[in-house]
Amino acid sequence: MPHFENVVLCRESQVSTLRSLFGELPHVFVNCVECFTLRLLLEQILNKLNHLSSSEDGCFTQITCDTFNDFVRLFKQVTKAKNLKDQTIYIVLDKAEYLRDMEVNVLPGFLRLQELCDRNVTVIFLSEIIWEKFRPNTGCFEPFVLYFPDYSIGNLQKILSHDHPPEYSADFYAAYINILLGVFYTVCRDLKELSHLAVLNFPKYCEPVVKGEASERDTRKLWRNIEPHLKKAMQTVYLREISSSQWEKLQKDDADPGQLEGLSTYTHVELPYYSKFILIAAYLASYNPARTDKRFFLKHHGKIKKTSFLKKHEKTSNHLLGPKMFPLDRLLAILYSIVDSKVAPTANIFSQITSLVTLQLLTLVGHDDQLDGPKYKCTVSLDFIRAIARTVNFDIIKYLYDFL
Repeated sequence: MPHFENVVLCRESQVSTLRSLFGELPHVFVNCVECFTLRLLLEQILNKLNHLSSSEDGCFTQITCDTFNDFVRLFKQVTKAKNLKDQTIYIVLDKAEYLRDMEVNVLPGFLRLQELCDRNVTVIFLSEIIWEKFRPNTGCFEPFVLYFPDYSIGNLQKILSHDHPPEYSADFYAAYINILLGVFYTVCRDLKELSHLAVLNFPKYCEPVVKGEASERDTRKLWRNIEPHLKKAMQTVYLREISSSQWEKLQKDDADPGQLEGLSTYTHVELPYYSKFILIAAYLASYNPARTDKRFFLKHHGKIKKTSFLKKHEKTSNHLLGPKMFPLDRLLAILYSIVDSKVAPTANIFSQITSLVTLQLLTLVGHDDQLDGPKYKCTVSLDFIRAIARTVNFDIIKYLYDFL
């Protein structure tokens, strides 16, 4: 068996636990985002298993499946194959939280699949959401939970430094990664994002070495060269305000992001999906009085007396008064109300809030006291937030108190 600890860095404890539980494993891997309907999901699993069972003769037929009952029956048939009969079969479901949006029997069914099929089968759920957030209300088997903690800065340093360009020494690239993490670690701890940033900005870091103006050991000069470009990256590339090719053009021309044709500050910003809704929720919390939240965001709020609201010509526009600060709890409550899909308060959501603060789209005002927690203000204009809202088909005007 290969040394997985050398392939999956900084997860030695988790890999050791998994290896103690699993043997050689015939398995199928399915992404629940790609298989967004029950039929797609079940057929993907069955056809991958059928491919495994037919690997000897090299031919297999496509299986169709509409219901979970059909899946159980077809699963029994597929696993009768000689090369699967005496094996433990593993079904790995990535982004398993999306199973909550399917029929109510799907998640409990997968948890009881071994019992239903009378086969030696193990179902593995991969998710960034804790199990308690999507446990079925009806009785079900409790899975064995293996928690993968966030990477520490030392872990990220080791992983990102592992695949250094062959033309440069490992120490030189490790020093670059150390600088990169020093800038971005407080606002971004996502390994994929950091890997993207590392690849994108490395040519600029190497520039003095390539030109013969500095050696690999001249850390101070290399830092002075890369520092302003990493600060630009904080405002642009991290949240994809511009494409990688555009960023490379800026690096080559040593230009300012605002000088790129068709790009003005934050006009064409491309935020992650939930960051857009977080920003919309923040804008609503900044410009709507807190007492109006029940009216705008509670579906069954009952009858509200008209006297509780001023007439339009009698009130001062909140947009003239400027944004007001709001607590994190109110921001999250509005966010959960305006997003169609279920959103759990994961570390990913909180990191996106931090990113919006870094990009100066939100302002962290501070703490009034230790009980209230952090307070924020939304700093973007109405035109900007309307542009963001259009990208997610959200009519923000009907939720603004000033436009009643």
